[in-house]
Amino acid sequence: QVQLVESGGGLVQAGGSLRLSCVASGRFLSIGVMGWYRQAPGKQRELVATIQSGGSTNYADSVKGRVTISRDNAKNTVYLQMNSLKPEDTAVYYCNAEIFIMTMRVRYAYWGQGTQVTVSS
Repeated sequence: QVQLVESGGGLVQAGGSLRLSCVASGRFLSIGVMGWYRQAPGKQRELVATIQSGGSTNYADSVKGRVTISRDNAKNTVYLQMNSLKPEDTAVYYCNAEIFIMTMRVRYAYWGQGTQVTVSS
């Protein structure tokens, strides 16, 4: 069974930094796109950043210049380095990955359980 497990959330003051990690475990062939999403109270889940297996990245406008997504394919891990955090970054952050289980022709989307990030003003 494939699982995504996030870590690294917490409480930080505005202007501070946090680094989130998400590791994929279980039996699978390969991982495609990995990404981070967030959901604030009363709001819909939104994209933060994604990274392709080859390293190409995409960021939401709201975090550009403050956030860096990276991955270690050998460790099946994706990271999110967040700097200059703002109170509006407060949300539950979810890891997402497209995983090829039995064949490279079919991929499944998996989500982590979420990790809380709280930025105090």
